[in-house]
Amino acid sequence: MSDYVWTSALTLLVLVYLAYALLKPEKF
Repeated sequence: MSDYVWTSALTLLVLVYLAYALLKPEKF
């Protein structure tokens, strides 16, 4: 896989994690 694919995939994972953290602050 190309570096672009890995970079975009990691970026999406980080965005999803941040969105989940903001929606579920009581979990932290």
